[in-house]
Amino acid sequence: MAPAQRTERLLNLVIALLSTRRWLRKEQIRQAVPQYSEATSDEAFDRMFERDKEELRDLGVPLVTGTDAAWFDDEAGYRVDRDAWELPAVDVTPAELAVLGLASRVWQQASLAGPASRALVKLRALGVEPDESSLVGVEPRVRTSEPAFGPLYAATRDRAPVTFRYRTGRTGETARRRVEPWVITSCYGRWYLVGHDLDREAPRVFRLDRVSPGITRTGGTASVPVPEDLDARALVRGRDGAPAERTARVRLTGSAGAGLRLRAGAPADAHEVEVPFADVDELAQEVAPLGAEARVLDPPDLRDAVLALWRGALAAHEPGQQSGQQSGQQSGQQSGQQSGQSSGHEAGRTGAPAAAAGGAAR
Repeated sequence: MAPAQRTERLLNLVIALLSTRRWLRKEQIRQAVPQYSEATSDEAFDRMFERDKEELRDLGVPLVTGTDAAWFDDEAGYRVDRDAWELPAVDVTPAELAVLGLASRVWQQASLAGPASRALVKLRALGVEPDESSLVGVEPRVRTSEPAFGPLYAATRDRAPVTFRYRTGRTGETARRRVEPWVITSCYGRWYLVGHDLDREAPRVFRLDRVSPGITRTGGTASVPVPEDLDARALVRGRDGAPAERTARVRLTGSAGAGLRLRAGAPADAHEVEVPFADVDELAQEVAPLGAEARVLDPPDLRDAVLALWRGALAAHEPGQQSGQQSGQQSGQQSGQQSGQSSGHEAGRTGAPAAAAGGAAR
């Protein structure tokens, strides 16, 4: 069995054992975990289950046995000891908290993928009511808007070569590409595949939103060698057409903006930071939610991008009639005010979203 399949089976076993406070009998576990259907006999299932139990215990999963009073004494049940499973209170430094905050922008929401969800459905069918609150974070998924992310992530994980049609940024033409995928990474607010282009016999970077549907695997798993010294983000930054890296100056209030301090390499209590960036929109999306606690000092296009996000948020919450009147009647007045008084007042600083958008609408 491939390592990915065994990992999925072990993960589904953990989910099944965590999903209820009752003891689960072996037969219930066999029906709840989809991969156990591959066992051709009771003996084959017993051997597979015994190996899985030992592997989970070796990995530190507190798997325990016991019985319910209504069962016969010789019928053992299994579950995960939640007290031993749950982490104690964890103290994190401001820098570590910033890392978690940045990671949360990629791993936007912990959720159960298809096989795990099917395992819970089967448990319900067996009369076992799952406790899904205990499963949060067990199987997180990255949620993206690019349809190519799922199949290319799976191919990268399995180290399997792929072929797909790709639209180039310079000409807009679409051509077939044969690629050995190395890694998927996020940079400048977008997702990229880094791999070896078999036709060009060289490393290449592919933006996922330019990959057409219809990705096909052309080889088996574990057939793609990945360079040990691979620096995927350096390849993304060095590609043709990549935006030049610049520096933004941002003034922060209180403890807000830990992620910006981390990117700037500044102390946790720094109030003015210099943040390296390449994509204005990406940095604006990080600064805008901080509201009045972040004030962009430079560059001007970053200030404008933050203000545009605030105005868009305000417009989305205004009544439709008022929003329509403002879009037609005040657009000229807006741009005139912004170029004059707003450059010294409003664009010179980023304050509360309501205040910024309110000034723009006057």
